[in-house]
Amino acid sequence: MATVEVLLSVLMLVIIVVSLLSNAVVLICFLYNPQIRKQVPCVFTLNLTFCNLLLTVSNMPLTLVGFVNKGQPGSDAFCQLVGFSETFLTTNSMLSMAALSIDRWIAVVFPLRYHSRIRRRDAALVLGYTWIHSMSFSTAAACLSWVGYRPLYASCTLSDVTENSQTPFAVFTVVFHSLTFLLSFLVLCVTYLKVLKVARFHCKRIDVITMQTLVLLVDIHPSVRERCLEEQKRRRQRATRKISTFIGTFMVCFAPYVITRIVELFPSVPIDHRWGVVSKCLAYSKAACDPFVYSLLRNQYKKTCGDIINRLLTPSSMNASGPGHHDNHETRGRNNTVQTATN
Repeated sequence: MATVEVLLSVLMLVIIVVSLLSNAVVLICFLYNPQIRKQVPCVFTLNLTFCNLLLTVSNMPLTLVGFVNKGQPGSDAFCQLVGFSETFLTTNSMLSMAALSIDRWIAVVFPLRYHSRIRRRDAALVLGYTWIHSMSFSTAAACLSWVGYRPLYASCTLSDVTENSQTPFAVFTVVFHSLTFLLSFLVLCVTYLKVLKVARFHCKRIDVITMQTLVLLVDIHPSVRERCLEEQKRRRQRATRKISTFIGTFMVCFAPYVITRIVELFPSVPIDHRWGVVSKCLAYSKAACDPFVYSLLRNQYKKTCGDIINRLLTPSSMNASGPGHHDNHETRGRNNTVQTATN
């Protein structure tokens, strides 16, 4: 096996481990903290977490096996089942990200009417659409025998197995990616850019109030004034950085794979199989990024993780220190008694 192939295998293995652990932590936080479960967006976050976990357990290891063995993992029927699940789970995760962006847009732009606009029933309806959308495309591909092993990606995915319906398969591929990747990307851009606009507006209002306060406080120390101005700068950068993370990770992870799927529809354009596996790894890496982008970097999840760790470590530390501490206390008590009697 060449060095590049070894590196790709290691990369895929790292993605599997990170995705499995991070999504499992999100699920544990969801089960541990009732405040997280009460929030309406948790419906979309939980759905995204389950999709990522199932994709990590079912599809990623088989892609790694197919890449290492340079062949189809399992029978044709098994490969079709795996390809069906990958199409469904990937589509569902993309639409879940779009649903999360819509939820955040309503929460920021219409904060006073958020609870009346977004309820659990509304979230369930949106979630139902994501499932119907995902199931429709994956079922159609399976019924038309457009699911199978694709050597370019070393995985069971969308593929014209019979190679007798190239034009219909090309139309299906373009429509599928337009209504999943492109639609989700447009929703992310529109909603998060509106969120960024509102955030910058509030930052400007806060900056004006801060500057007016600094002007009134003539005797303020220069270091305090400098810290206030630095905080203003960090506040503006924080909003831009968050929005860039949401949209940027989506594009970096999915765009190479989707573009490669479109380019391969033209037989005259050669595509190296290693690039196909790289694009597949990037698409899989979104499952490892999502827990950090949408959950684990938020203060509520950080606090929940800290509480879980403290709860796990406290009993063991008490058991470890309890007997020794008790023995030392008894030894010091006997020594004090002996000294008192001697005196």
